Amino acid sequence: MSTLVVRLDNIGDVVLAGPAVRAVSAHTGPVAMLCGRRGSAAAHLLPGVSEVIEWTAPWIDPEPEPVDVTSILALISLIRNRFAEAVILGSFHQSPLPLAVLLRMAGIGRIAAVCEDYAGALLDIRHRPVQGLHEVERSLDLVRALGYTLPPSDDGRLRLKPTACPQEGVPDRRYVVIHPGASVPARTWSPAAWSAAARALAADDRDVVITGAASERRLCGSVALGAGPRGWNLAGRTDLAGLIGVIARADAVAVGNTGPAHLAAAVGTPVVSIFPPTVPAAAWAPWRVPNVILGDQDAACAGCRARVCPLPDMPCVSGVTPAMVVEAVGLLTDGAHEPNLAVVS
Repeated sequence: MSTLVVRLDNIGDVVLAGPAVRAVSAHTGPVAMLCGRRGSAAAHLLPGVSEVIEWTAPWIDPEPEPVDVTSILALISLIRNRFAEAVILGSFHQSPLPLAVLLRMAGIGRIAAVCEDYAGALLDIRHRPVQGLHEVERSLDLVRALGYTLPPSDDGRLRLKPTACPQEGVPDRRYVVIHPGASVPARTWSPAAWSAAARALAADDRDVVITGAASERRLCGSVALGAGPRGWNLAGRTDLAGLIGVIARADAVAVGNTGPAHLAAAVGTPVVSIFPPTVPAAAWAPWRVPNVILGDQDAACAGCRARVCPLPDMPCVSGVTPAMVVEAVGLLTDGAHEPNLAVVS
C-alpha cells in the first residue's frame, strides 16, 4: 500500500507542497494526493504524484457546501484500506483533526500532521515545527519527521511537469505578465493600481500580458487597456497548463500574494509581488526564485488574515507606485538580481 499526501486548499498551496511530495515519493514511490476542488488541477502537475483524489473539505474551503454525510462516506469508501499512511499538509490556522477522523475510519494505519491541539488517537505523529518557517520548509519538516527527505540531487525548488505555451494571444517577443486577480481580495492590489502599472510598463517599452480566470475578464480588460496597444488580455483563454506556459515564457510576473506567484517560482520566472501582509511574507513569498516584495510588511495590521481589507485604500500597499513595479521588473530582468530580494515600500 502507498502513501496518501493531503493538501485541501488552493492551487498555490498545492504547488508549495511539491518538495514535500517529492521527498515522500523518493522513498515510497509515486504517491496519491487528496485535494480540494480549488487545488486538484495543480496536483496533476506535481512530479511524484500518480493519482489525484478530489474531495472538498467543508472546514477548509472558503465557500463551503453544507456538511454532507453521503459525501463523507463516499470518501471513506474510496480510500478504505488503500493506503498504509497519510500525511496531512496544511497552514498554521487549519486543523488536521477533522480529516484525521475520516482517515482513521478509512483504515489508514499511520497519520502525521502538524497539530497544536491534543489529538488523542487520531495522529501517530503530532508534529510541532519551529516557528517562522516558510510554508515549503514547514511541509518538508513534517515529512522529515516520518523519515522522508529529499535526495541529494533534489535542490528543493518548486517544480511542475512540462506544459505547453499557447501559440495564440501572446506576443512573439519578450513580455511581462500581470496577474491582477486573487481569490482573496485583500491579497492583491486595486484594479486602478494594476492598470497604472500596466501603463508604466508599456511606457518602459515592454509588452504586457494580462492573465486571469474567465470571471476576471472585466478586471483584466481594464488592466490591458492601461497598456494600450502593448497590452494582451488572456483572461479566460487558458487552462492551468496554458497559464503556466505563458508564465514560463515571461521575463517576469507582477502579481499579488496568490497562486500564480508560486506557479512562476515553479518554472523559474522572476516575481514582483505586491504583497499585502495579511499573512507573513517570510512564510508565503515566492520560493527560491528571484523576487521583489512590495508592500509594508511591518504595517500595524500585519497578520490580520483579512479576506477583504476593512480600511480604505489598503494602507499596507498604498505606498507602492507603478514606478516601483517598473524598477523591480528592471532589477529582475537585467541579469544582476539576487534571489529572494525584498523591497519594502
